[in-house]
Amino acid sequence: MTETRDEAMMPADLGQRFEAAWNAHDMDAFGRLFHADATFVNRFGTYWRGVDQIVAGHAAIHASIYSDSTLEIDAPDVDPISDDVAILHFWSRLNAGAAHPAGPHPVDTLIMAVATRRAGEWRIQALENVTLVNPRTGETILRR
Repeated sequence: MTETRDEAMMPADLGQRFEAAWNAHDMDAFGRLFHADATFVNRFGTYWRGVDQIVAGHAAIHASIYSDSTLEIDAPDVDPISDDVAILHFWSRLNAGAAHPAGPHPVDTLIMAVATRRAGEWRIQALENVTLVNPRTGETILRR
């Protein structure tokens, strides 16, 4: 039996694929990271249920304020729960560009994702993204 690209992929590969889809502003590739019934909480607390809502929410910002943004994602910590479930934690640095109303600036976030394998394919089932801030002042901080 020959493995397809997705079947050979491991949960840790999702971070690299997330970064590549974001940086290419490729919402089709971005959507393929998620199961159809996935959930996503963005760094502002917006909750999307289903890949169609996830892609629509991201397509809007990639067509406007993040149209010239880039994303750098660190290798994730992977905690296997079973053969078909893993929890991933990974740091990301969003580099907003001139299209953002606040102008070019970096933002660090920590992403937690639950990845599941269905029919041999690893995708994200649930993801939450939080911005790194000073808890006393609310000021955004960078980790490095």
